[in-house]
Amino acid sequence: MNKTELIAAVAAQAGLTKVQAHKAVDAALDVISGAMAKGDSVTLIGFGTFKVAERAERTGRNPQTGKEMTIAASKLPRFVAGKSLKDDVNGK
Repeated sequence: MNKTELIAAVAAQAGLTKVQAHKAVDAALDVISGAMAKGDSVTLIGFGTFKVAERAERTGRNPQTGKEMTIAASKLPRFVAGKSLKDDVNGK
């Protein structure tokens, strides 16, 4: 399912127009992204948690030259599925 299909499904299920559903989906994604950019986690009970993981600086190798290089520390978005979502996916 892509974003357009998600918007259509939200509109159908919530009884909204596609324009209203598009605004709602965009707003929700913007709020989640903004919270994660600040380092906060977003927990949706029964669905899961969006959080930021820290990746430490490390040494790697350039695949073309084989020369060692330092890979900078970074932050990564992570999603941990909640129990209800896991059960739904597994048909329980």
